[in-house]
Amino acid sequence: MKFSSRLVVVTALLSVMLAGCKSNLSVRNRLDESHFPPIVLWAWERSEDLRGLDSNRFAVAFLAQTLLLKGDDVILNPRQQPLQVSVDTKLMAVTRIESSKTTGERAALSEAQKQKLVSLVIRTRQLANVSAIQIDFDAASSEREFYRGFLQDLRAQLPDAVPLSITALASFCIGDRWLRDLPVDEAVPMIFRMGADDRNIKNMLSGGDDFREPLCQRSYGVAIDEPLDMKRDAKRRVYVFSNHSWNESSIGALKDGWLK
Repeated sequence: MKFSSRLVVVTALLSVMLAGCKSNLSVRNRLDESHFPPIVLWAWERSEDLRGLDSNRFAVAFLAQTLLLKGDDVILNPRQQPLQVSVDTKLMAVTRIESSKTTGERAALSEAQKQKLVSLVIRTRQLANVSAIQIDFDAASSEREFYRGFLQDLRAQLPDAVPLSITALASFCIGDRWLRDLPVDEAVPMIFRMGADDRNIKNMLSGGDDFREPLCQRSYGVAIDEPLDMKRDAKRRVYVFSNHSWNESSIGALKDGWLK
């Protein structure tokens, strides 16, 4: 191949690569557009009284429901525990999706199942104070295309201004490209309870490296009982998990730890 031909090919490849990077970097972040608070407390399936939160600084991402994919069915388990917040607190309704890892039975992953999931998630927007949606699904490799199609349909049916967030295993954010171009505003890297990946990922972060996936560069997902030795980007939203109900003491400890 002549040099000039090679140059044309290289230039074309660079153009494609740069276009891909540009499209990823230009993805909207509706959470920032709506001035969603910078600190989000995850409120899981337990009684929570968060009426004393500063609503300008804190929001609450509460488990609204768990949806179990079993065979061709979607089994609904709505939240059972009370959640108390002030009328000014912004809420993010979280839907946890579980499948074969829980049931031991392969889900059908059918179109009907996907549409039922979309319908059930859309319903959580009707809950009081809800202004954003989050999906928590540790999709197996065989479930990723189904998950992508579900997110595409969900995004299409949500009002344009409503933020759509997902959680992501931290390992998905460092070398697995399947998150690229998902129709979401962020993928929150779960930097806790990481199992076999724990040491490698924490060493990477403490060494100053970052997650490679742009969607994972907008927020952090941490646990109050797992301190991290890393430099935090103050522009990123922080989601915090606690094994116990939040109280003044645990929120105070958070202020002295992650939020210093």
